[in-house]
Amino acid sequence: MSQQKLSEELRTLLQTDAEALTIAQLVDRVGDRGFGLLLLVLSLPSALPVPAAGYSVPFGILLVVLAVQMLVGKTHPVFPKRLQRVTLSKSLAEKLLNGASWIFEKLEWIVRPRMKWVGQRIGLTLMGVLVMIMAILMMIPIPLTNSFPAMVIFLIGVGLTEEDGVFAILACFVGVFAVLLYGGLIWAMILYGPEVAETIKESIRSFLG
Repeated sequence: MSQQKLSEELRTLLQTDAEALTIAQLVDRVGDRGFGLLLLVLSLPSALPVPAAGYSVPFGILLVVLAVQMLVGKTHPVFPKRLQRVTLSKSLAEKLLNGASWIFEKLEWIVRPRMKWVGQRIGLTLMGVLVMIMAILMMIPIPLTNSFPAMVIFLIGVGLTEEDGVFAILACFVGVFAVLLYGGLIWAMILYGPEVAETIKESIRSFLG
């Protein structure tokens, strides 16, 4: 069970006096707490409505690496030295802390340890498949947004961090919906051309006002 609230966990990971925080430092701070916190942090720049241009591809690669390790049964995340040097700027870390606060306010009273077996070998493998697909969707230039797949990874990370199997399962259902949604979008673009994505985008904007 997590010893801190989600917001406190995130603050512990992201606080730094330096100008940037490296992935190596993040992994060191995560320690033996597994994959959940790293999934959560690495998906945040794309999941939250904060300016974080340029992070989807490098962080997407990092998330693919994590997903592969989940698939093969690793118990602790490890990155190649080259990827360990990827950095998160101090200014972005502060934006993420502020931007994530409202999410944690909604989730912290819902999430609690239950059905912990979901985060064991078989469950971790299935979630690894979804994380890999979502990370790839984050990186490819699909018109609309990369926020949806990043949010799925974020929710899976919350479920794993808090050992909440029910929440993790619900996050996976959202992930399956995302796969179907993006699959349909890609198929429509193949059939009718890339302009169909722009039409869908405008329809969503009109619906949201």
